[in-house]
Amino acid sequence: MHSATELAIKLPHLTLRAQVWGSASASPLLALHGWLDNAGSFARLAPLLATHFRVIALDLPGHGHSDHLPVGASYHYLEYVKTVIAAAVALKLRPYTLLGHSLGAGIASLVAAASPDSVAQLFLIEGLGPLGDDGTRTLQRFRQGIASEEGRRPLRHFNDVGQAISARSIASGLPAAQARPIVERGLIAHDDGWCWRSDPRLTRASPVRLAETQVHALLRGISAPTALLLAEPETAYLPGSLMQARADCVAGIAVNHLAGGHHLHLQHPQAVADWVG
Repeated sequence: MHSATELAIKLPHLTLRAQVWGSASASPLLALHGWLDNAGSFARLAPLLATHFRVIALDLPGHGHSDHLPVGASYHYLEYVKTVIAAAVALKLRPYTLLGHSLGAGIASLVAAASPDSVAQLFLIEGLGPLGDDGTRTLQRFRQGIASEEGRRPLRHFNDVGQAISARSIASGLPAAQARPIVERGLIAHDDGWCWRSDPRLTRASPVRLAETQVHALLRGISAPTALLLAEPETAYLPGSLMQARADCVAGIAVNHLAGGHHLHLQHPQAVADWVG
């Protein structure tokens, strides 16, 4: 079984951290995790993929061991996209395979649309494009997002790692064994206990989302061979009609379904590895 090594990627505005599996001479695969997850999300899948890929699982800004954004900056899809592209350039990963889960799948979709010559293959788990806006809650979401800038929730404190794993399991529905690699990478020692490393600003509501028509227009810019894997039963915020309309925008996309929850790659790593091929 392949073990991970740590990697620091220094960009002009921040330093990203990543976990890497596989040979340096293997074809590169850049993996992007979901919201409030980190590179540990791929701890069960990456060793299986490392037989034929060099898997580089990023901690996105504000997540895991990567730097938080400076005061006044915001965590928005477009900023994530620019940062991922900058990381790929810094690592000289052209061309490369791109794998994303949830938030990471949304980011990966836009990276592929922005840099069609750089992405050789695109694999998406439980996500295709960013969360969109159908116009019904635009004003409400805008007001909530602006208001959320005024407050900052304190970091939650845990007495031990087991308590944090239990809390994450309750919140996500993940069994403790599957939640453990994300939790262990996501904690930092603090005041005779532990708290989350992630930036508390990540929980702030986004005041503006792209309109669904804009999401469709961006997805039409994806030219890389693309595969989408969705959970059965469907995740509440990824309804089948929405995902099918988005999939129809991507030429030649292969859509598959797998029985399980939102974190399919943690629940069924071998099946997901076989899907990647």
